[in-house]
Amino acid sequence: MLNGKKIVLGVSGGIAAYKAAALTSKLVQKGAEVHVIMTASAKEFITELTLQSLSRNPVYTDTFDERDASVVSHINLADTADLVLVAPATANVIAKMAHGLADDMLTTTLLATTAPVMVAPAMNVHMYEHPAVIHNMNTLYSRGVHFIEPGVGQLACGYVGKGRLEEPETIVDVIERFFGEEEAGKPLLGKKMVVTAGGTIERIDPVRYITNDSSGKMGVAFAKTAKDMGAEVTLIAANIQVKYPEGITVVPVQSADDMHQAVFERLEQSDIVVKAAAVADYRPMEAAKQKIKKSGETLTLELVKTVDILEALGKAKTHQFLIGFAAETNDLELHAASKLERKNADLIVANDVTQEGVGFGTDTNAVKIFDKQGLVKEIPVTAKEEVARQVLLIAASRMDGRK
Repeated sequence: MLNGKKIVLGVSGGIAAYKAAALTSKLVQKGAEVHVIMTASAKEFITELTLQSLSRNPVYTDTFDERDASVVSHINLADTADLVLVAPATANVIAKMAHGLADDMLTTTLLATTAPVMVAPAMNVHMYEHPAVIHNMNTLYSRGVHFIEPGVGQLACGYVGKGRLEEPETIVDVIERFFGEEEAGKPLLGKKMVVTAGGTIERIDPVRYITNDSSGKMGVAFAKTAKDMGAEVTLIAANIQVKYPEGITVVPVQSADDMHQAVFERLEQSDIVVKAAAVADYRPMEAAKQKIKKSGETLTLELVKTVDILEALGKAKTHQFLIGFAAETNDLELHAASKLERKNADLIVANDVTQEGVGFGTDTNAVKIFDKQGLVKEIPVTAKEEVARQVLLIAASRMDGRK
């Protein structure tokens, strides 16, 4: 898959820079043409000569060190790259990328390229979880930058946690898979897809409502991943805690009834429906038109069932491929199988929300995917975008041959 591919490898200044040697070697062994750009800090951890010897190409460190008068080096690298990979990516270089700074050879090249960009972060666990770093990564993700999640383990600083640069073998596998999908074409090209995301809001009065902990991250991950796989995506978004993805039609809604109406207005034209939203099971029988004033020691609120959107879709679907979700705290397999049967879905994606790193508000998930014959695939804790990709690949492989 990598034979003849031109990969620009950006190495920034963290202790994980030593892994760039093995990464460069493995990419070259796969047939890639590797051109390394090092930051000044990276040179404190690994030498230019090492990466030059392994890549068999000159290593770039200085924007003004022009070696070929016929080209401008950073523009030439940016224009000819099939992929730009930053590994390791420190918090500093991620911040520069997010804010469009270009004060060295690497960041200047990143601003100039139109090639796909992959980032493999590596840093202290507390740095990785800092709100500023999370914000910068979300910004880059919304612009289409691909991320290779760091691993969990012993860090150079002595902490144990998430932040260790993913192993070179895994990074190479991710890159091969990326180019493999590019070579194979976009498996959802020409398909129209509806994704629901977030928690619905059921009004009690003008200032109070019933909702849940859903952040909408899983649904947004499905929407963006489906777009990257060629689908024409409409995101029906209730209350979500992340930015809307770029290049996708977004329909904002509040209540379960709003979402039900928005989905069914688009059902006939859809090929796939992903029901990732966390829809409230109950709503107030009547929403007060004015703020309810405090009076008495207790307040009785009468609730009625909301419309079951997934069940309604299961009854109404004709050619659509229907994917539902089951967030469980116990007996996951039993509840998922029951839900799949009752809702007439094609796949149920089930997760145990009591597990660490899984469920509402996290950037990761771990799921089991079921069809009517039972367990199709189990995905351990990984990025929600990767969960979406694997689920959608299963859907794409089954759509045309499904009865």
